[in-house]
Order: sequence, then C-alpha cells, then structure tokens
Amino acid sequence: MTTKQWTIVTYLLFVAMTLGAVLTLGIFVAATIFNSDSYLAGALLDHYNEGLLMAEIFRRFSYVISFLALVVFAFEANEYKHGRRDTWSLVSAFFVIVSALMFSAVYTPKILEMQRLGAEATQSDAFNALHIGSEIDFKILAVALAVLFIRRMRLMFVTK
Repeated sequence: MTTKQWTIVTYLLFVAMTLGAVLTLGIFVAATIFNSDSYLAGALLDHYNEGLLMAEIFRRFSYVISFLALVVFAFEANEYKHGRRDTWSLVSAFFVIVSALMFSAVYTPKILEMQRLGAEATQSDAFNALHIGSEIDFKILAVALAVLFIRRMRLMFVTK
C-alpha cells in the first residue's frame, strides 16, 4: 500500500472509532449511569452524582473529539488543496468539526461549571437547556461522522 492509502485507511479507522465511541457513550454509557439504581444493590448514587460521573467521562472524551476535529480539518483541507473535492465530504466534515468543537469547548466546560455550583444549579432551566443542546450537538456529531465515513469509504472505491 502507498503512503496515501495508509493515510486514508488510518483516517477512516479514526473516524469509525470515534463514531463507535460517540454511539457507545450516548446509547450504553449514559443509559447505564443514569439508571445506576437498577444495576446496583440499593441506590448508591443520586441523579446529581450520576451526572458528575457522566460529565467526567465526557470531559475526558472531549480531548478525543478535539483531536478528531483537528485531524478531520487537516485531512479534508489536504484533499481540497489537491483538487480531490467532494461536496458531501466537505459538508459532513464541516459539521463534524463544528459539533466536535462545540461539544468539547462550549457544552462540556459550561456543564462542568454549573455542576461545580452544586445540585441546585443543575436543576435550573438554564442547565436543562444547556444539556438538551449538548445532546442535540452529540447527535449531529454522530450523524456527521457516519456520513463522512460512508462517503470517504465510497470514494475509496470509485475511480475517476
């Protein structure tokens, strides 16, 4: 395999792994943590403490998706520079970059800050709106990653 082929395969692997992580965190981890009383003997955690655990997981994951935004930008900018332009890839890459940076640089820090203020702050309308926004952003990230992965995979097999 050529260096370009290795680069594309590595890029696609990273995009696919991140998509898998987004889906795993959204579908399995959040559902398990916020229903911990169903899995533990006795209610050991209240909703606030479950939120603290989930926020720490997302804080750590924000490093991964920040790096993802950088990788997607670099790869797609290089493809564009070399005349290998694809509208679907560019649009989905844009949404990946924006939603990844929104999640890691806006939503996660603001949620952590509100949690530092205590349980009362996390029960406010402002926190609820912030949390809903972060969930929507995470879903946009998942869809954009899936579209980017599928489109780049398809382009690997199309000869021009």
